[in-house]
Amino acid sequence: MADPDQKLDPSAMSPGDGTPNAKADRFKCESCGAEQHYEASIKKLKCDFCGATRDVPKGAGAVVERDLFAGLETLPTGLGVDTNKAAKCKECGATVHFDSAKTATNCAFCGSSSILVQEENRKLLRPESLVPFGIDKKSANENFSRWMKGLWFRPNDLKHLAKVQEVAGVYVPFWTYDAHVESSWTADAGYYYYVTEEYEVEEDGNTVTKTREVRHTRWESAWGQRSDDYDDVLVCASVGLPTELADAMKSFDTTQLVPYTPGYLAGWSAEEYAVDLQAGYGRAQQKMDSEQEKRCGGDVPGDTHRALSVSSQYSQLTFKHVLLPIWIAAYRYRGEIYRFLVNGQTGEVQGKAPYSWLKIMLAVVAAIALIAVIAIIASKHK
Repeated sequence: MADPDQKLDPSAMSPGDGTPNAKADRFKCESCGAEQHYEASIKKLKCDFCGATRDVPKGAGAVVERDLFAGLETLPTGLGVDTNKAAKCKECGATVHFDSAKTATNCAFCGSSSILVQEENRKLLRPESLVPFGIDKKSANENFSRWMKGLWFRPNDLKHLAKVQEVAGVYVPFWTYDAHVESSWTADAGYYYYVTEEYEVEEDGNTVTKTREVRHTRWESAWGQRSDDYDDVLVCASVGLPTELADAMKSFDTTQLVPYTPGYLAGWSAEEYAVDLQAGYGRAQQKMDSEQEKRCGGDVPGDTHRALSVSSQYSQLTFKHVLLPIWIAAYRYRGEIYRFLVNGQTGEVQGKAPYSWLKIMLAVVAAIALIAVIAIIASKHK
């Protein structure tokens, strides 16, 4: 059984000499020789010039679960596609690799134009699987506009932003973690019981004695054990996305992961991971600890509980480094950055937008006025 507090061997994090690609793949059209890019709407490579399409070449690898504490020296590095340019944002810190035919002007994560273009990629671990984009830019923009227009208590000019702001498709790095968890718990189990009590009230100038049922709780010591298996606990390894926004996206289906192949990145951007394997596992364990506490709490007998204490042991720890597709819109309002995300696999939307405190105040005043009117009407009918 692995020790959850065990430190990862630093040598296991090193890519070593690996199998870095000496020459990155380019995807030429078989009909005219022009560049092809991955088209999300048809899930194929499409020629930028003549429109010819072909299937994405299959990857030679597989979707692999790797032991968390095993050495990684033999894993390949880089992205294996001609994305030799990398743009590092000076504001949010995200580093995004992009096609050499493109020019980086704005950060996809925060909208900042303060970026530094680097010519060489860092030798980071290559992802071994990914979920291809299935939602195209047109659909993502439509979702963005609908989301903006449907917001309540927001500034009126956000509707204008919905018309002019576009989204950028980025393959975002994630870690997935699997674990078997054995938990033992202790708690005070509470059982409700009811006692009939008398009380006195004044009615029409007279003191009247009435009865009521009062709930009490009987506490008893309780304990137990449970076993659980976790599969593909997702941890976003991006520095460009706020953790709470990335965690809010729940609909990724990792059973649809495919072996990594550079063709899916042709014409697209991909962020390199900023959260390393060990830090990612720390976040995953926090998620699993929280879930185990909920599950153990549900095992406590009785009607309620208190003083719940859970002790968990983790084993069979494995991980994957994957890329997941996200459409990102970053916009600024009064100097603050707000983000909107579209799941590039399912179309799920998550985002933040500023509130209009004037609209909220007016709504509160209107609600208070309505309650006052109802109270006046009710008093007149007594």
